[in-house]
Amino acid sequence: MKYKKSLGQNFLIDKNILKLIANLGEIDRKDVTLEVGPGSGNLTKHILEKNPKKLIIIEKDKLLINKFLKNFENDVVIINKDILKISEENLSNEKMIIFGNLPYNISTKILVKWIKLKNLNYICKRLILMFQKEVADRIIAKTNTKDYGRLSILSSWRLDIKKIKEINPRCFFPVPKVKSTVLLIKPKENYFKFKNPNNLEYITNIFFNQRRKMIKKPLNFLFGNSNEISKKLNLNPTNRPQNLSPEVFYEICKEYENSLSQ
Repeated sequence: MKYKKSLGQNFLIDKNILKLIANLGEIDRKDVTLEVGPGSGNLTKHILEKNPKKLIIIEKDKLLINKFLKNFENDVVIINKDILKISEENLSNEKMIIFGNLPYNISTKILVKWIKLKNLNYICKRLILMFQKEVADRIIAKTNTKDYGRLSILSSWRLDIKKIKEINPRCFFPVPKVKSTVLLIKPKENYFKFKNPNNLEYITNIFFNQRRKMIKKPLNFLFGNSNEISKKLNLNPTNRPQNLSPEVFYEICKEYENSLSQ
């Protein structure tokens, strides 16, 4: 089996892990499923065994489609496109269960794209995703930990996330140099509303670009005067970004958006 390093391809081959991931989907005959980056189709087989109403496959590598996924062409809808250029809203009129052993090199871009989808909780029922362990650690990190940062805050804004299992590199081909982690993710029904989700990205970038600096500096940059916003939100300007909960960043973002409209 040939693989493309440029596409971050590492194919999951451990049957027990494949069964675990398929079971996490809780698929029934009424469900529409989506698999991103199916590779050689190892997980595809297990998903189809659950008899979903429909399985949509998105695979950028045309060679993989021609060599392996053509074996499933009567059972699945194959889309040969880049997931970052796909409009998920147009894939199905029903909520989907999304599976993905996401390419290491673009996994965070894919996740952030999904997080910012306006109708995510209408598009998706749940997601079962595999990430490089260090990326998964950043996604689920809590306040006051070394891994806490922009990705943690963006993820907790729209998603409920449960860590399922760390996966040994030997479960893949080719064998990667790092461990992986399976996450079970469900979109939140209720979440903080912003005028533009890009503003939350912008603000967290401002703060965490200098994560060891006191928050007074980024507050001054965003608002001109940190004293007023610190008093309004009851912030200690000597705190560091990792000391602030996600909810505090949502409030800061709200105030920032209000300042733009004044």
